[in-house]
Amino acid sequence: MLRFYRRQISIYIENMGCNSCSSAKDGQPKGCKNNGTCGTDGCNKLTVFDWLSNMSLPSGSAPFSCVEIRFKNGRKHFFKNTENLSLSIGDVVATESSPGHDIGIVTLTGELVRVQMKKKKVDITSEEVKKIYRKASQKDIDIWQKARDREESMKVRAREIAIRLKLQMKISDIEFQGDGSKATFYYTAEERVDFRQLIKEFAQEFSTRIEMRQVGFRQEAARLGGIGSCGRELCCSTWLTDFRSVNTSAARYQQLSLNPQKLAGQCGKLKCCLNYELDAYIDALNSFPKTDVKLKTEKGVAVCQKIDIFKGISWYAYEGEWMNWHRISTEDVNEIIAANTSGEKVISLEEYVSEFIGDTKTNFENVVGQDSLTRFDQPKRNKRRNRNKRRSNTGNKRPLEKQVVASKKTKGTTPENRNSNKSKNQRNKKRRSRNRNNDKA
Repeated sequence: MLRFYRRQISIYIENMGCNSCSSAKDGQPKGCKNNGTCGTDGCNKLTVFDWLSNMSLPSGSAPFSCVEIRFKNGRKHFFKNTENLSLSIGDVVATESSPGHDIGIVTLTGELVRVQMKKKKVDITSEEVKKIYRKASQKDIDIWQKARDREESMKVRAREIAIRLKLQMKISDIEFQGDGSKATFYYTAEERVDFRQLIKEFAQEFSTRIEMRQVGFRQEAARLGGIGSCGRELCCSTWLTDFRSVNTSAARYQQLSLNPQKLAGQCGKLKCCLNYELDAYIDALNSFPKTDVKLKTEKGVAVCQKIDIFKGISWYAYEGEWMNWHRISTEDVNEIIAANTSGEKVISLEEYVSEFIGDTKTNFENVVGQDSLTRFDQPKRNKRRNRNKRRSNTGNKRPLEKQVVASKKTKGTTPENRNSNKSKNQRNKKRRSRNRNNDKA
């Protein structure tokens, strides 16, 4: 069964962005060319939709003082608007950081920020909620863009240094602060890494303040993005914000083969989508009997071989006749088990199988010979010969009057004309026979 990625249900999230605004190599959108600052904010990962933007606040109520701001690769934080700036979605602002300031883009304002903070359990009075300095000037944006342009070359050089020092780690991404005073290196590692010498070489090589931050494999996939096995963008890079643990029991409940290559995502861990439909499968399995329960009949003991959760059907086979499976509905299986618990035995399973016997033939249509296995075996026609024939025919054309006369002569020789002539002769014969009968009368 095809597994479709479902979007997270939330009252304030518009999950996917524009299809034409995919990211380029430098992280900027390709479509609208607004560099992620369009009015709809649909070019960015984890974008939101303010469905209260067209509604005015009641008289006497002040707008909420906090604002949600997005940074590189969907990283978001909440900031206080202490200066009472008139901010809207898409504005570039300078925010408080340690040290210096950072540059971000406003993604959400108003009462929905209160709902978001309550959902993520962020207290307004905590020290984590910093303040907004001002709207970013053109000078701030130029410094920010120059720092962003250095990230790709620094990432390549940083990986070379880590390989030379033989450290078991992978530097996945680099993020510069808005003022260019600090660079954060995101890395993944299986074990603990001693990167004291690495930081010294980084500071000497790049001449900036270095901060190392370890992330998990799921967070790395969310930052980098990618295409999943379903053909769509990764959920973690588009709308999924909370990473719940995924177990192999989720695959067992859904009757999936425990193949690690198929169950693993881009991050190397189990796919997050295994949890999407798990509750529906568990609810459906409550109506099924346990697979280890055997059915006792007069013909023999039957063992469960397979179940189909969607159709509500189970397959049973007698002990010793493992190749012959009998398809039985869940209601009939529960009825047989109830009879066995009361000490009775059913005659056989064949009595319950007769209902399911039906025509399973499928009609296939030949779409321009696509189902023919020998359609590519036919020899190719020589185009030069066909051209020569066409030229010879065009050179031997007859005058237009002769063609018209010939067409009149050969008009009755076509199959359609022959059929029409036959029908006319039959009609004439019937009329003659009728006239003769009238004369005799």
